[in-house]
Formats: sequence, C-alpha cells, structure tokens
Amino acid sequence: MSILTEAQAKAILDKVIGFSKADETSAQIGGGIAGNVRFARNNISTAGVVDDTELAVQVAFGKRVGIATINQFDDASLERVVRRAEDLAKLAPENPEFMPAVGKQTYRPSSTFSEVTAALTPEARAKIAEASIAPCRAQNLVAAGFLEDGQNFVAHANSRGNFGYQRSAQADYTCTVRTEDGRGSGWVGRNVKDISTFDAGEDIQIAMRKAAASAEAKALEPGKYTVILEPAAVAGLVSFMMNFFDARSADEGRSFLSKKGGGNKIGEQIMDPRVNIYTDPWHAEVPVLPWDGEGLPRQRTQIIDKGKVANLEYSRFWAAKQGKPETASWGNVIMDGGTKSTAQLIAGTEKGILVTRTWYIRMVDPQTVLLTGLTRDGTFYIENGQLKYPIKNFRFNESPVIMLNNIDELGRSVRVKADEGGTMMLPPMKLRDFTFTSLSDAV
Repeated sequence: MSILTEAQAKAILDKVIGFSKADETSAQIGGGIAGNVRFARNNISTAGVVDDTELAVQVAFGKRVGIATINQFDDASLERVVRRAEDLAKLAPENPEFMPAVGKQTYRPSSTFSEVTAALTPEARAKIAEASIAPCRAQNLVAAGFLEDGQNFVAHANSRGNFGYQRSAQADYTCTVRTEDGRGSGWVGRNVKDISTFDAGEDIQIAMRKAAASAEAKALEPGKYTVILEPAAVAGLVSFMMNFFDARSADEGRSFLSKKGGGNKIGEQIMDPRVNIYTDPWHAEVPVLPWDGEGLPRQRTQIIDKGKVANLEYSRFWAAKQGKPETASWGNVIMDGGTKSTAQLIAGTEKGILVTRTWYIRMVDPQTVLLTGLTRDGTFYIENGQLKYPIKNFRFNESPVIMLNNIDELGRSVRVKADEGGTMMLPPMKLRDFTFTSLSDAV
C-alpha cells in the first residue's frame, strides 16, 4: 500500500486524529516505490525495488511533545501509535520553543509528479545501465554508476483542520568512467523529474571524453586562477552556503550574515549585482511540495536580489520572537544565469582551469563560509578557448561568498542535485582568483 490515494490517506489521518486525547495532534503519512540499478566494472552488480509507507504522529499536552511512528495501518495499530506518542509526551520536559500546529491552509499544487518516471520498469533501468556500459566497453573504458528512481506521496493533517496531499517522482543518475589503468577519470550526473528527457547513451559520452583526455595529467602550481566551474561543482559550494541563510543564526551573531552590533544583513550588498537567487515551488524545472515541514504554504521568495540580501529563513518560533510574519521554509534554490553553455564559456577563456565537480567539502570558518575541498573526475587547463591538457586535482580553500563577488561570466542554469539531496537550478560560472592551495594525486 505504498502509494495511497488522497482519500485513502485522509481516512487514515482522520482516524489518527480522532483517536487522540492530546491538546493537539499532527500526523503525516508518506510512502513510495523506489527502483534502482547499480553497475561497476562494466557489469550490472545489483538492482532492486523498495516499497514502503510510514506514519508519524506528533501530539502535545501544553508544551510537552511526543512523537511515534508505525508502518501498520489497521485501527488497532493506529490507536496504539497515538497512545505511544501520548505516553512519550507526558514523560517529556516542556519545550520552551514549542509552536502550536498551524491552522487550516490553502495550497496551490506544484507539478512534482511524472507518470513516465513513476512507470519506469526494471527492464528500462537495465537498458539505461547497458547504454552506459556498452560504449565504455567498446573503447576500453570502465563504467561504474547508479540510477535511482521513484514515485512517492505525502499527506499531512492536524487537529486544527489542516490537510495536504501530493504525489511526486524523480530519477537520479550518476556515472564515473575510468581508463583501464585508473589514471583518467570522467563523471556525469543527471537529476530529472521526467525520465524521458534523459538519454544515458548521450550523456555517457561526456564522462568518456573526460576520462580518456585526463589520463596524462600534469602538475600545475597551486595559486589563484580563473576557473570555470561546471554546475555540479557550483552546487557543492553554493548548497553549503545556503545553509547559512537562517535568520536566527544571523541575529545571534553566528553567521556571515550577522551584522556588527547585532541584527542581520538584510538589504546589504554582499555579492556581485548579477547574482539573483530565489526559491519557487512552482518552477517548471525544479518543482517542490507547496508546503514546508510545519505545513505552511510556500511561495516564490527572492533570497538574493542583484547581490543584496533580500530574505532569510525564519523558523516559526524565531519569527514570533522577532515580530516577523510566519513564512514557510524554502524548498528549492534557483540562481539566474546567462545563455551560454559550459563549452561556450570555455571558448571565451584565454587562460583558466575547468573543474568538473567538487567533493569532500568541509567548513573552515563559518563567519566567512570559508570551505575546503577537492576537485575530481576531470580537471583541465584552458588556453585560447581550448582544453589544452589535463591537470592534477587540487585542494581549494574558497568562500562561495567571495566566489560570487569574483564573477566574470555566468552560463545557462540547469537542474542539479544538491549535496543534501534537494534540487537546485545553477549556472556554470567563470570566476576570477579562485584559490587552489595544494595538489592531490587522486583522479
């Protein structure tokens, strides 16, 4: 019963709320069918389907809160999970930051569901794996990758009359291609809502070209360079930075968005005027649920407007404490770009470095969002608009805030998967003075 209809989900949630004796009750039921195929060394290694549904119940007596979960949905089980949550709430200390459940809301549906993706079969997954493997095998290259797709539903309700239901689907594909001797590596990744827009046979060529071309990597001295970051490389840095757009941490002096003397930097210029970042649950390429975890309706919100801080995320507790209106947390991140592809940015570069992607990113200084990490799977020196030769990977020390003040040019934004699992629209970027601090022998 992993995919419930709206009526089926509501019937279960109504029963749960009816069983409760607490001051207030909130419940959420969600489930899905997820399929996957994994391949390595040019052979399919594993494949499977996961089918699951779970109910979570939260009750409150005053400011004492209890939460319990279950995956059985007969009446006796539903009553049992409610009683368990109530027992836990009675034992819990009061939560001084407890906020009561939201009242009845109206949600504008977003287009998160794809029939094509939801209908993907094991045979179709195997064909995607074969379309990745066969070209590599033919050119004495070695492919390893993973495709995961799924459809799911989520429904929530509370004792104040609120209710929401929506279905979604997406597929995520990554593939690393290596030369047989392991000295060259290329990578490609795609995250899509509609699997029919994805062609593994076409995308694998990108990883193959990079793998073959990167085998004879040369060492380049660390330092500051003009770089072109592909969207996957941008995502590793920008997604980390977006975690700091929290009003409370800024107001309490724990963020790069904290203002000297107190408060935050809303309204201040912190980046290049070409930087425009916003969230929009109804964006055609990266739609998300039209509500957040508290059940508040999401809306299109400008985050960075022409380089100025336009909005920060306020939790319901912090909004009430600061006298701000309640607003939903953001569900996606979209950054405006230009019209050029990565290849066109390369063609317009006299000297620089192409970075396919970044990984193993760690925080160095939260006050400046200084990050350290490594390049991987295809790093090349650019000269006169051409990829001149492969270079060894670097460790970098860079702040995305500084990075977004050193923009030469932005390319066309594309859908990418964030490190935390969400979706983003980000452009490839041509940047000045990107800081590489040391070499890495890893490919």
